[in-house]
Amino acid sequence: MNWMCLSFSQLSTEQLYELLKLRVDIFVVEQTCPYPELDNKDRIEGVYHLLGYQDDKLVAYSRLLCPGLSYKNVSFGRVAIDEDCRGSGLGQTLLSTILTHCQQLWPNQDIDIGAQEYLLGFYDRNGFKAISQVYLEDDIPHLDMRLSKS
Repeated sequence: MNWMCLSFSQLSTEQLYELLKLRVDIFVVEQTCPYPELDNKDRIEGVYHLLGYQDDKLVAYSRLLCPGLSYKNVSFGRVAIDEDCRGSGLGQTLLSTILTHCQQLWPNQDIDIGAQEYLLGFYDRNGFKAISQVYLEDDIPHLDMRLSKS
């Protein structure tokens, strides 16, 4: 795997297209969920795009968000694995890489996420704890979770 963590201004047009296509393919098409994918957060200062390439193909992605943007704490979202690579352990590798980059960018900060409910066990096994009840976001059950650094 080749990992890159880039700000919006560092992305090439090809990288931007690839990450938007992966996100739309999964979150809009696959999950049949029309929602505003382009939410203006991608290009805000303090937001980073973590891209994972395998054989020159984007197969893993997440957006890393500075404190105060989506939550009071550091956050990440738009966690995406190419359909052909699921079940290979790449999700765990992506999460570990996300956490490493968050620690480098924002040392010793708590991390809050809005996780899809079906991923509760995955995030729980990685130290995240539920901090909200289940709620619907774009008709998909979610809950807020936190990884505490204290």
